[in-house]
Amino acid sequence: MFSAPVRYRIQPLDLAGHLFTVSCEIPAPAPDGQVLSLPAWIPGSYMVRDFAKNIVTISASAGGKPVALEKRDKHSWRAARVPPGVALTVAYTVYAWDLSVRTAHLDQTHGFFNGTSVFLAVEGQTAQRCLVEILPPPVGAIGDWRVATAMREATGIDGAARRHGFGWYEADDYDELIDHPVEMGDFTLATFTAGGVPHEVVVTGRHDGDMARLCADLTRICDWQIALFGAPPPMSRYLFLTMAVGDGYGGLEHRASTALLTRRDDLPFHGMVGQTEGYRRFLGLCSHEYFHSWNVKRIRPAAFIPYDLSQETYTPLLWLFEGFTSYYDDLTLVRSGVITPADYLGLLGKTITQVHKGSGRLKQSVAESSFDAWTKYYRQDENAANAIVSYYSKGALIALALDLQLRIGSDGRCSLDDVMRALWQAHGQAGIGVTEAGVFDLVASVGGAAVARWLRKAVNGTDDLPLARWLKPMGVRTSHPAPTAPSLGARLSGAAGAATLGVVHEGGAAHRAGLSAGDTLIAVDGLKVVAETLEPMLARRAPGDTLRVHAFRRDELMCFDVALDAGACPVQLEMAPRPPAAARRLCKGWLGA
Repeated sequence: MFSAPVRYRIQPLDLAGHLFTVSCEIPAPAPDGQVLSLPAWIPGSYMVRDFAKNIVTISASAGGKPVALEKRDKHSWRAARVPPGVALTVAYTVYAWDLSVRTAHLDQTHGFFNGTSVFLAVEGQTAQRCLVEILPPPVGAIGDWRVATAMREATGIDGAARRHGFGWYEADDYDELIDHPVEMGDFTLATFTAGGVPHEVVVTGRHDGDMARLCADLTRICDWQIALFGAPPPMSRYLFLTMAVGDGYGGLEHRASTALLTRRDDLPFHGMVGQTEGYRRFLGLCSHEYFHSWNVKRIRPAAFIPYDLSQETYTPLLWLFEGFTSYYDDLTLVRSGVITPADYLGLLGKTITQVHKGSGRLKQSVAESSFDAWTKYYRQDENAANAIVSYYSKGALIALALDLQLRIGSDGRCSLDDVMRALWQAHGQAGIGVTEAGVFDLVASVGGAAVARWLRKAVNGTDDLPLARWLKPMGVRTSHPAPTAPSLGARLSGAAGAATLGVVHEGGAAHRAGLSAGDTLIAVDGLKVVAETLEPMLARRAPGDTLRVHAFRRDELMCFDVALDAGACPVQLEMAPRPPAAARRLCKGWLGA
């Protein structure tokens, strides 16, 4: 058993060059040569990203003398033997210029990193206590920099950090070390308490957000989720680390914090009445990542205990961990009173519409989508809508269907809430991984064997869910308003300017005419078209009209006759007028209103 901790130091050294310098000191390296490695992926983002590619330079030393390093594969090194009792130090620089929640980013305005991007694992010693000294940038920083992380400030050591300060921090082991992202910079800080636990909101980047409003809404969200699973929450402190940018969106869960990326315009502003669509989206993101504190960080697939971060780790259960979390993120907003039931039904209608847009839902089950996340969902191409289904979105609809069936079948006495609490008690608190069979068995214990059989069929099948049938007893009416414009059966790439097709939907007007993803439309019926003018052109046509479309495929000009379809019918949900008392009672139990 090793007694001395592994010591890391990290400093934002070259802000303009986006370089962190990192060192790892190992007091008792392996006698036959110490192996060190960097993870290939980060939990919560199911794609091999090969973080070691961002290591620019690396060297080793012991007792003031250089030690040879042999690179074993794309993300690991072996140091030569060193004399007994002599510590090994490995020093390296990391390039950090990915403005996302997954890796690391550094410039004059701030620094951010996940441990998976910067901290080498000392193989054979990952259970060892870790100390980390976070150093300030030497020069060039803008403003007065502080540190925000859920990692504990070290105790019993000279130079230990104070809250939000530079200095020494500690983690019980390597797994904890890499599960505490770090933000440093001149950020905005606000605090609130939920479930008796202090929470912090850190916002980096220029913004004019109303932090008091944000904290008030997050308090209600966090309190509701804590009450769902039972107080106290599974962390002693929690941080929302938020980067506000001109255009961006994303979140990644951690055991006591979340890293968030959002448009600065999506933050609440002073004097705002109600919520903007962007603010509701941001609150839903915060709710989603906070719910992960239970569902995936502690209630985990058996395949993730322990994590193997050197290669893909497959599970067919992401529909449970991401899909059910996606159901609860917006449900939390309405049940905590942050949004109205009408707002919630609007969001739910958009999710149903989104799932029904792609024909991939008829070809791939959510269990298959979960298993193939590494190669399909996280590596989507132009044909993704025609080939895959989102285990987030359809998983959320399966959670909805399961929740409604449990409520209706028990006359409101049990619900999906009971399933989530049972998962927490049997798996999260006990640290026992969840298996696919175990999920169905647990659902059967809560709602009966018939419901469990339905769930198994739903997650392994490709049929559309008859949601209207289960929404009706809740007093919710489903409608399909007529589209406002005919459809080309394609979606532009999203870039301004050229009207380049990003997605061509199988069986749609563009597909039937012979158009392909990547084609750039230049004229419709002899008139020039760009991205901004295509939709107004289509709005002046009717379903069945035939358009003469000229387009470039690569550098070749081609001509197509496109017979327009009727546009997709969005799904709208609304409360039925004067629903029966039983429906009102069930709906109150479901939405809290």
